[in-house]
Amino acid sequence: MVHSTQTRVMLLNDMEKLERTLFRLEQGFELQFRLGPTLQGKHVRVYINYPEQGDKFNRHKFRALEWVNPTGREDDSDKFCKLELKIAGSYQYYFGCGNEEKTGGGCIVVDPILYVGADNHVLPLDCISIQTYLAKCLGPLDEWLDRLRVAKESGYNMIHFTPLQTLGLSRSCYSLADQLELNPEFSPPGEKFTWMDVENLVEKLRKEWNMACITDVVYNHTAANSKWIWEHPECGYNLVNSPHLRPAWVLDRAIWHFTCDTADGKYKERGLADLIQNDQHLNTIRGILWQDIYPKIKLWEFFQVNVEKTVEQFKKLLESGSKAVKSENEGKEHLVVIQDPEYKRFGSTVDMNTALETFIPHSNSPSGIQECCNWLRKRLEELNGECYKQTHCHQEQAANCIVGNLVYERLADHGPKLGPITQKHPIVTRYFTFPFKESTLDQDLQLMHKPDKACHFLAHNGWVMGDDPLRNFAEPGSNVYLRRELISWGDSVKLRYGNKPEDCPYLWAHMKKYTELTAKHFCGVRLDNCHSTPLHVAEEMLAAARAVRPNLYVIAELFTGSELIDNVFINRLGITSLIREAMSAGDSHEEGRLVYRFGGEPVGAFVQPSLRPLVPSIAHAMFLDVTHDNECPIQIRSAYDALPSAAIVSMASCATGSTRGYDELVPHQISVVEEERFYPKWNPEAKPLSAGEVNQQSGIIHGKRALNKLHQELAAKGFVQVYVDQVDEDIVASLLLFRVPFPFKNPKTHHYSDNVPPMFIPGKIEEVVLEARTIERQGGPYKKDEKSINGMPEYTVKMKEHIQLKDSSIVKQAEVKSKGRSEFVQEIVFEQLTPGSVIAFRVSLDPKSQKMVGLLRSHLIQFSPHYKSGSLPDDKAPSVLKTSLASIMSKLTLADMNMLLFRCDAEEQEDGGGTYSIPSWMSLKYGGFQGIMSVMADIRPKNDLGHPFCDNLRQGDWMIDYVSNRLVSRGGALGEVGTWLQAMFGYLKHVPRYLVPRYFDAIMVGAYTTALDATFNLMSSFVQSGSTFVKLLALGSVQMCGVGRFPALPALSPALHDVPYRLGNVTKKEEQCCVSLAAGLPHFSSGIFRCWGRDTFIALRGLMLITGRHLEARNIILAFASTLRHGLIPNLLGEGICARFNCRDAVWWWLQCIQDYCNMVPNGTDILQCPVSRMYPTDDSKPQPAGSVDQPLYDVIHEAMQRHMQGIEFREQNAGPQIDRNMRDEGFNVEAKVNPDTGFVYGGNRFNCGTWMDKMGESDRARNKGITATPRDGSAVEIVGLSKSIVRWLCELHKKGLFPYAAINIHRSGKQLSVSYEDWNRKIQSNFEKMFYVSHDPKDPNEKHPDLVHKRGIYKDSFGASSSWCDYQLRPNFTIAMVVAPELFTVKRAWEALEIAEKKLLGPLGMKTLDPDDMVYCGVYDNALDNDNYNTARGFNYHQGPEWLWPVGYFLRAKLYFAKKMEKETYEKTVYLVKNVLSRHYVHLERSSWKGLPELTNENGQYCPFSCESQAWSIATVLEVLHDL
Repeated sequence: MVHSTQTRVMLLNDMEKLERTLFRLEQGFELQFRLGPTLQGKHVRVYINYPEQGDKFNRHKFRALEWVNPTGREDDSDKFCKLELKIAGSYQYYFGCGNEEKTGGGCIVVDPILYVGADNHVLPLDCISIQTYLAKCLGPLDEWLDRLRVAKESGYNMIHFTPLQTLGLSRSCYSLADQLELNPEFSPPGEKFTWMDVENLVEKLRKEWNMACITDVVYNHTAANSKWIWEHPECGYNLVNSPHLRPAWVLDRAIWHFTCDTADGKYKERGLADLIQNDQHLNTIRGILWQDIYPKIKLWEFFQVNVEKTVEQFKKLLESGSKAVKSENEGKEHLVVIQDPEYKRFGSTVDMNTALETFIPHSNSPSGIQECCNWLRKRLEELNGECYKQTHCHQEQAANCIVGNLVYERLADHGPKLGPITQKHPIVTRYFTFPFKESTLDQDLQLMHKPDKACHFLAHNGWVMGDDPLRNFAEPGSNVYLRRELISWGDSVKLRYGNKPEDCPYLWAHMKKYTELTAKHFCGVRLDNCHSTPLHVAEEMLAAARAVRPNLYVIAELFTGSELIDNVFINRLGITSLIREAMSAGDSHEEGRLVYRFGGEPVGAFVQPSLRPLVPSIAHAMFLDVTHDNECPIQIRSAYDALPSAAIVSMASCATGSTRGYDELVPHQISVVEEERFYPKWNPEAKPLSAGEVNQQSGIIHGKRALNKLHQELAAKGFVQVYVDQVDEDIVASLLLFRVPFPFKNPKTHHYSDNVPPMFIPGKIEEVVLEARTIERQGGPYKKDEKSINGMPEYTVKMKEHIQLKDSSIVKQAEVKSKGRSEFVQEIVFEQLTPGSVIAFRVSLDPKSQKMVGLLRSHLIQFSPHYKSGSLPDDKAPSVLKTSLASIMSKLTLADMNMLLFRCDAEEQEDGGGTYSIPSWMSLKYGGFQGIMSVMADIRPKNDLGHPFCDNLRQGDWMIDYVSNRLVSRGGALGEVGTWLQAMFGYLKHVPRYLVPRYFDAIMVGAYTTALDATFNLMSSFVQSGSTFVKLLALGSVQMCGVGRFPALPALSPALHDVPYRLGNVTKKEEQCCVSLAAGLPHFSSGIFRCWGRDTFIALRGLMLITGRHLEARNIILAFASTLRHGLIPNLLGEGICARFNCRDAVWWWLQCIQDYCNMVPNGTDILQCPVSRMYPTDDSKPQPAGSVDQPLYDVIHEAMQRHMQGIEFREQNAGPQIDRNMRDEGFNVEAKVNPDTGFVYGGNRFNCGTWMDKMGESDRARNKGITATPRDGSAVEIVGLSKSIVRWLCELHKKGLFPYAAINIHRSGKQLSVSYEDWNRKIQSNFEKMFYVSHDPKDPNEKHPDLVHKRGIYKDSFGASSSWCDYQLRPNFTIAMVVAPELFTVKRAWEALEIAEKKLLGPLGMKTLDPDDMVYCGVYDNALDNDNYNTARGFNYHQGPEWLWPVGYFLRAKLYFAKKMEKETYEKTVYLVKNVLSRHYVHLERSSWKGLPELTNENGQYCPFSCESQAWSIATVLEVLHDL
C-alpha cells in the first residue's frame, strides 16, 4: 500500500497525439506508460528520446522501452513500461502498434534542479524571487556588487541580466553587435574584464549571497552593425537568398525617399509639412502613396507574366506541331501564373503544356494559330489583371499600416509623439538595411540587380500583431514585409538559419558557441522574443546548452494568444517557467484570480496518492509584478499600488519577481533602448535625496524584502495551499493570511471607504508577521536625476515585523469567536487599513485542534509514512486504536466485507436504514465504504472542495457518524471496525471544519485499502496474484454475495457440517445465515427478488468458485437442491416458499455449477455425498422443514435427469394474475422433455419463456400483453449444450465410481424403459450439428425449412420452435453451448459462426441479443415507453437487440477455445480481440460509481437507464474469460 516513489501513469490511447498538451514532471519521479483501452491486447512499442544511463541526449535518437507485466498473465490492465527521470529537459515519446510505426505520441518536460550557496543546497522553483537588471545600467563590472546588493538586501534570490554582450548602435539591450564579446563598457579605463571575471562574479553571488543568475539569449536577430553579418550576409534575409522580398525592398526604398522628400519640404505645396498634426495630413500621405509612389514603383510587375514573350513562345510551339502531354490528373489543368522564383519584373510564366491543352487551334493554318494565340493573350491579360488586383490589396494594407503607425508615433496620447519627420524619425521605420551612400530612388533600384550589393540589403526583425507564431514571417509565402505589417526593429537584422546547420553553417556554429558560452556562466536563460524564434533553432541551441549545463533553467515570455500553442513551445524547448505579469490584471479581483491560476492547491486540499495518473499541467509561472519591457505601474495606477500588488504576487505558489526600479518607485519605464543612467548603489546610510544611493527606506524596499522572505519561507516549507478572498472592490485577502487594500486608483483623487469589513480567521493568530503601509515623507517632489535612475523620494514604507496583535497599528481589536467544538475563529477589526497597506498574520490551528491533528496523523502512519511529519504520540489513545486496523479487519469474513464495503439502498432499507443521502445532491450508491470512495475518486484528483459532499462534511458530523454507527450497531468484528472508526472520528470532530474533508478522506482511504487487502487475502491465489482488473472483478463477489436481515436461502440439512448460524434479528432464535447471491443492483438485491436460480448459477462459477469461496458456493448449490420440484429448480427463489418453477434452463445451469464445483474445488466430488433436505419431497408437498427428508445430492441430480427423460408437464401452483399479472392462462403450463430420437431437451410454448430471454409483453395499447417476445420453445441451443455437458460428465463420474447411476428408468405407454447416460450422450453428439448447423449447401438434406434460411455458416438459436423462423434467428446463445460442450462443434464451422457473431453481434460492452439484420431488431430498451409499436412497447424488445453483457464472456471463451485449435497467428489475433474487448469492461468498471458491470446497454454500448447498474452474471462471465486467459 505504501508507494514512496512519486509515480505518474500516462495512459496511451490509439491515435492520441498530445504534442500540444503539457505534462510536467520532477527529477526523481517515475513515469509509467500504460495501455489505454484502445491498445490493450495489441503489440505496442513505446519509443522515447530520453537517453539511457550514461548516454548523451540526442533528440533524434529514440529507444524502445521494455514492457513489465507484474502479474504476467490475463490482461494488459497492469502492464507498463517505465522511466526513472533524472535529467532535466524536454523529451518526446511516440508509440506504434502492428505495422504502424507511429499511432500517437506527445512530450514530457522534466524540471531542472537549481543549487545555490556554499553547501549547494536546492533552490526550489517556487522559492524563486527574481529581479531583472539592464546590464548596461550596472556600470563598470567592478561596481556591480554595490548595485546588485540592492537585490540581495531586498530579499531576491535570483538575478536576471539582460545580455552582457557588446551592444549595437541603437544601444538597445537586445541588439547585440557581437554575441561572443563581453561589452567593453564594463571595463573601466586601463582594465579589460573578460568572461572569466563575469563567471567569478556569478559564482560569488551563488556561493556567498545564495543567488542564482540567468541572462537572455537572443537567437532571432543581431545588430545591424554586427561586423560578422557584413562578412556573412547569407546569415540574414537578403535580396539574393530571399528574392521574394524584392518587391517589399522596392517599396521600403520608395517610402524612405518619401521620408527624405517630406523632411526636405518637397510636399509643402501639397499640404504636407514635416510635422504630422491632423487627419488631413494623414490623408495627404495616403494620396501621395497612391498617386505618386505606387504608380512609380509598379510592384505588380514582379508578379506578372510578359504577355508578348509568352504568346510568341506559344505560337512557335503551335507552328512546330507540338501537342499537350496528357497529364496524370483527371480533368484539365487550369492555366495559372507560375511565380518567378527570382522575382524579376514580368518574370512569371505559365505552364505551356496546360496552355497547349487549353487553347487548341481549329486548324494548323496561320489564321487558326493566330486566333488561338489571341485567346491565350486575352487569358494572360486576365491573369495579369488578377495579379494587379492582388498587389492592389497588398498596397492597400501597406497604406493602412503606414498611416496606423503614424497615428501611434505622432498623434496618439499614449504614443511617443516623435515630432517632425526626419531621417532619424522617418515616416515609418525602415524594413531593410542600406549600407551604401544615399542616392536617388532609381539609382537605388539598380543595386537590386548587383548580387554583391543586393546581398547586403538585409531584412530587419520585428513582430507582427496577431500572426501565427509557428510561421516564419520572412520566409516565402508570407507577405508581411510587402504589406508593411511588421513592427520593425530598425536596429536589428533577422537571422536566416534555414532548416538545418548545413543551410547556414557559419550562423549555426556562431550561435552554438554563444549558447555554450552563456550556459557555462549562467544557471539559466531567458529566451528573448521566444514566440518568433524558429522552434528547430531554439531546440538545437538549448540541447547544446543542456550539454554544458544539464540543469538549465529556461524561462520565456510568450505572446501566442493560445495556451495550446504556448504548450508547443514549452514541449519542444523544455521551457521551465513562463513569465506572467500582474500588470495584465485590470483590477484587484483579476489579480487575485491570477494568484489562483498560477499555482498551488485550495486550502484543505486532499492528500494525493504517490501513484496517480499523469494529468495535463499549466506551465509553471514566473509571476512578476511588472516586466522590464512594460510600462511602469505608477504611470497607470499610483505609487500606493506597488506594495499591495507585490504582496499579492508574493502569495502565488510559483516563482515570483520584479524588475529593478519597481521597488524604488521609479515613476517611468526604464527603457531598454534609451536609458543610459546607472542604477543606484546600496548604502544603508543614504538620505532620501542622495543621488545614486538607496537603502531600506527607499520606496517599498523594506516591505519587498519582508514579502520576498515570506514567499521563500512558505515555498520552502511546502505551503502550497492558496486561498484568495475578494472582501470588497478594493480589498483582497489571500491564504487566510494577507489583507491587502488595493489602490488601483490614486487615493489622492479617488475616495476609498473607511468602513473596512472585519475579517474572520479560523485558528489562532500567533503573530503579525508584518504590517506595512506606504506613507509620504519629507523628501521633496520627484526630479529625474541626470546620472542615476532614481525613484520617488516622497514615499517610503512604515513597517513592523513579528509583533503581537496588541502592538499592531492596523488591528483595532481581535476577539475569539468559537463556533462549536472544532471551530476556533478570531474576528479582526481594523483601523488605519489605508490604501497601500499590507498586513500578514501567522495563523496556526488553535492548540486543541493542533493536538487533534497531530494525534490523528499518528494513527494514520499505519497507512502511509507521509503522516509522520506533524504527528504526535498518543499515550491516551482509546484501546481500540492500539491495535492496527489491518489486525482488526483480519477477523472479518467475506460476508462481513459485503456489509463493510457495499450494500445498496434497498439492502440497507431491509435493515431499517438506507444509504447516506446528501441534501440538495443525491444518495450514495452504497451504505459501505465504496459509496464514499466512489464519490471521493472524482473529487480528490480535482481537489473539488466545493462539492456538496465536502460541504456536507464541513457543515456537520452526520456522515461521519453514519459511517461508524452503521458498523457499531452490527456488533462482532464489524462492530470493532466501527469502534475503531468512531475513535478516529473523535479526533476528526475537533479539527477545523475546513480540514474535515481532507482528514475524513485520509481515514477512509486508509480503511478502504486495508479492507481490500483483507478481502483479497480471503480469496483464491488467482485473485491474490491477479491484475488490478481481476481484483476489481473479484470485488463483484463481495458486492453481490451477502447475508441480509432475513435468510434468502432455504435452510440446509442439520446434518451438514460448516453451516454458519446466528441469532435471528426477528425471531431471536438461532438461524442459518448462509450467503446468498444477488442477481443485480439495485433492482434485484433484496426481498424475494434477490435470488434467481438462473442468475445465481450463471454467476456462481465466476463470482464464487474462481474467487475461492468454495464453502459458500457449496451451501448455495445445496440450498437450491433442496427446492427441486417437478425435476426443476426455481427461477425466482422466494426463499423456496414463494418459488416459481417456470424456467427450463435454471436446473441445467445448476447442474453445470455442480460439475464445475467438482472439477475446480479440491475434493470437490465430496459434494455429491452431501445431504440435501428436500423442501418438496413430492411435487404436491407443502414446504417441509430442513431435516425432514434428507437425500444425498447425487440422488437429487439423478432425479432431475430422470424427470426430464420421463417428461415434465405441470401447471404452476397458484396460476393466475396473483403470481403473474401479464401472463396468459396457457403460459402457466410448463413442459420440459427429452426427444427420444435426438436426445435434445425441449419444451415450452409460445405463451411462456423458459430461458433467460424471458420478456413477457405488458402493453394493452400495443396488444402485446401476455405474448412472449422470445418464447424460444423447442430445443434452445444453450440448453442442449448444457444437457450434453451434464450427461457426458455423469458418464465420466459413473466410470470413476462417484455416481451410482448408469441409466435412467422411465415409464412409456405402461412399460418401464431404461435409457443409459452413454446412449443419451451419443444421441446428442450425433444429432447436434445435423439439426443446428445452417449449412452452406442449399440442398442440405437435414434442413427442414430452407426457405427460412437467411444466413449460412451459423448455428440455429433453437430447433423445433413453434414459430419455425425463430430457429434461424442469429443470437449469441450458441456460444454458451460451445464453451460447455465444445465437442459438439467441428472447429472450422465453429470458427466461421464465431466470426459472423463477432461481426454482427459484438458491441462495445455486450452482445446484441438479435441480429441487426432481423426485421424485429431494435437496440434501444425503454421499459417505460407505452405506445402502439408492438415490437417495442413497454420494453418488448428486451432481448431483441439491446446488448447484454454476460453472453460476451461465453463468446470470448468460445473464441479462445477454438482459436487454440487453429494456427498460432489466429490465436494471437484472438488474444488481442479478447484483451481489447475486456479493456472496455475494465474502463467501465474503473469509472463506475457502482464498481460493477451493467446488465445491458443500448445499441453500440449506449447507456441504458433501465438496466441494473451492476449485474452478477456480467461480472462473473468476464472474470471467467480472464481465468481462461
